[in-house]
Amino acid sequence: MQLRPYRTADCAELAALFFNTVHTVNAKDYTPAQLDAWADGQVDLAAWDKSFLAHRTLVAEDAGRIVGFADMDASGYLDRLYVHRDFQRRGAAAALCGALEAAVPGPWATHASITARPFFEARGYRVVRAQQVERHGVLLTNFVMEKPAPPAAD
Repeated sequence: MQLRPYRTADCAELAALFFNTVHTVNAKDYTPAQLDAWADGQVDLAAWDKSFLAHRTLVAEDAGRIVGFADMDASGYLDRLYVHRDFQRRGAAAALCGALEAAVPGPWATHASITARPFFEARGYRVVRAQQVERHGVLLTNFVMEKPAPPAAD
């Protein structure tokens, strides 16, 4: 697996990976109605592309196939982190997150799903609060999480 910078030509494939990941990987923690509200298949590709280009966005590939992606803004907010269902627990999420944390000064923050919370806790993020987010009239639980920057070296 290798990481590379995002390219505009990736956008539609990342949107499809997002939809499929939400509807498979997150299905154990959210209802079908919540999954449909979270990922309805109607991504505004122009808006996503603009956001990806404004953030530091990385794509994980395995044998030329996109298997994951993540993006972080300049403040250290990890906006999206999604890995293909067939590549779960194979290091893609850790590699993406690690590379972004190395590139953007901490502290870091994210809004983690129920599914992703243990992954972030294992990386040193702590839950600030649980929250209910409304999407298309449906409430979804997620967690505001933060990770402090490492102490400065002497």
